[in-house]
Amino acid sequence: MSVQERKERERASRERLIVATARELAEQQGWDAVTTRRLAERIEYSQPVLYSHFRGKREIIGAVALEGAAEMAAALRAATSDADGRRARVAALAHAYLEFAQRNPAVYDALFQLDGGLAFAQEDTPEPLKDAFAALLETLGEVAGEGVHPALFTELFWSALHGLATLTRAGRLLPEGAEERLDLLVERLAVL
Repeated sequence: MSVQERKERERASRERLIVATARELAEQQGWDAVTTRRLAERIEYSQPVLYSHFRGKREIIGAVALEGAAEMAAALRAATSDADGRRARVAALAHAYLEFAQRNPAVYDALFQLDGGLAFAQEDTPEPLKDAFAALLETLGEVAGEGVHPALFTELFWSALHGLATLTRAGRLLPEGAEERLDLLVERLAVL
């Protein structure tokens, strides 16, 4: 292995450490606790080393969001792969989405609430974000209904899931109605 290859591997390893540490700190204490100073202390590197990887917190949030998008896409596909029938796939997708949001609140915030400097729904949207949307579209596109653009329906259904995730987490919805809400969403919005 060449010196250059070793340096690249070490750099990639440091970058993964920074992202993992930021994510861990955000999950434990919230994104306000994630500062370059705290990250540098936790990973035992200087702040200039952090800045050699990321220009600041915004880029770190973006890196966490990209990692989270890949994880969400995998979770959605895994949930729908075993489901039998369109209704079961849509219900599995909806459950998996809400479970991901609940289990990973800081990642969910990085994806959909915070400014990570990422472009959504544009030509230069990063691939992990496109793939997460594609994971939704693969299942929801088949239940959009006649004459309804599949991507537009997917955006609408995704918006409803995001609303449920956000309102539930904020304590704005009664917990005991969660399953009924999800059933209603699946039954009334999707053409099964």
